[in-house]
This record gives sequence, C-alpha cells and structure tokens, in this order.
Amino acid sequence: MIRWFCLALLAASPASAFTPPVAGTAEVARSADVALNSVTLPLGPWTPEGFPTETVEGHVTRTAWQTTPPDGFTTLSILRPIREALLAEGWTLRLDCETDACGGYDFRYGVEVFPEPQMHVDLGDFRYISAAKGEARLGLMVSRTADLGFVEVVEVAPPGPEAPTRPAPLPETGGDFDRPRVLEGLEFATGGATLDGAQPVLEPLLDWLKANPDRRVQLVGHTDNEGSADTNIALSRARAEAVRDWLVGRGVDAARLSAEGAGFVSPRDTNATAEGRARNRRVEVIPD
Repeated sequence: MIRWFCLALLAASPASAFTPPVAGTAEVARSADVALNSVTLPLGPWTPEGFPTETVEGHVTRTAWQTTPPDGFTTLSILRPIREALLAEGWTLRLDCETDACGGYDFRYGVEVFPEPQMHVDLGDFRYISAAKGEARLGLMVSRTADLGFVEVVEVAPPGPEAPTRPAPLPETGGDFDRPRVLEGLEFATGGATLDGAQPVLEPLLDWLKANPDRRVQLVGHTDNEGSADTNIALSRARAEAVRDWLVGRGVDAARLSAEGAGFVSPRDTNATAEGRARNRRVEVIPD
C-alpha cells in the first residue's frame, strides 16, 4: 500500500517543498535548504554533444531519502506513485527517462546529487524526472541497491525574503551496515592506499560481517581532486581493495566483498582546503 512519509520526515523538509510518496518505510538521509542558489537541470537525454539544460535561480531545497520498500520492488515501482503525485499537484514533466534512455554514465555524472552514502545511484538502474510548475522547477533521481531505494528531490522556487538555510544533520555512523556508511576515520594520505596493522575503524564492519554471514558489501573508494581522473580512479579502487584485503585477512570470504573506485567524481566536501580533501579521501560501504 502506498503511504506518505511519516510526519517526522515531513518536519525535516521545508513545508512548501514537494514530498514524494513511497511504499514501505523511509528516512531522510540528508537535506539542505538554501535561500538563494542556482541549479542546472537536464531537459533531455545525454548525447555525444552533451544534453540540453536549464539553469534556474531561487530558493533551493534538496532532500535525499533512503527507503525500505516491499519485496520485489523496482525503480519503476518507487517512481510511479511519485510521478502520479507530481502530476496531481500540477507539475508538468519535461523529462522522464530511465538509465540507458537518459544517457547512462554520462547523464548520471552530469546531474548533481548528494554523494554516497546519503544518495546512491546505480549506474545500471536509475530513473530521472525534470518538471516545472509555474516558475518552480524540480529534478528527481530514483535508484536502488538490492534492499534499499534511494530518492533525491531538488526543487527551485522563487526566493522569499526570509527563506532560512537549515541543513539537516547527516546520518549517524556506527556498526550498523544495513545501510550505506562511510568508514569515518579511515584516513589515507594523498597518493596512498596502504592499511597496516590494527584498524579500529574497520572492527565494527568486521564484526557485522561475521554476525551476518549471508550478507555481501560493495566497498567504494573515493579521492580528492589532485591528479588525473585515471590516476584517481585507480587509486580509489586500490583503497577499496586495501579494505577488502584487510577483511579477507581476518577471515571474511572474499566472495562477499567487491571493491570499486569512483575517483574524485563524488566529493562530500570542498577540495579547496586540506581538511576538505582529507574528508573526500574515503571508503564507503554499500550493502547488497
């Protein structure tokens, strides 16, 4: 049965923003409410020449939800009630596409979304909507893992005189890896991908994997923006592989762990400062 998000989730988003309906349960993973900013939204699929876009300015609200839908869910089953709600509220769809029809990898990385783990976009399974209602504009990304759905909405409305800026807190970190997590405190020096000796940051993940022998995880490495794209993809993969090797060395079956590298395409902080670059050098855990 389709139901609206609980009142606690509504409270986490501005009252005027569109709140999508989903089946199952959901929680806000991250949100931001900025009185005046600009957003570029795609109006068509990616082609070798790029894709048509519109840059709009105004009061920008952006919210990402992580959902636990019923068994047998798909990105379409997540999207369909949201699409119907948009149409019922008077939005006009300007783009409504799915993975390859959107333009695949190039389209996904041409659209700004929150970074992992707050927003996960499977390069082989995502859907996107761009919509308009009067002067307002909206972009919607839907994707999934094996167990979780991910929805992010960015809405741009005419700016108000007293629109506040209220970024929501990030999700807690800890030993629960049923949802995507950053391995906070696992630090790599610039250009480095070595893990030696005790790693207290990895102990909770090791304990969780031992307690859940039927679960698999994907380890995704990220870098700062120093160096070339190819170098950073290789380095980020090496960092994820270093975590995998550490876990395998302590008894975890290698078949339960995959390691990928995203390079610098999904920063979670600025690359203009040493502190921001350090936060961008990270490994994230995504459960299958």
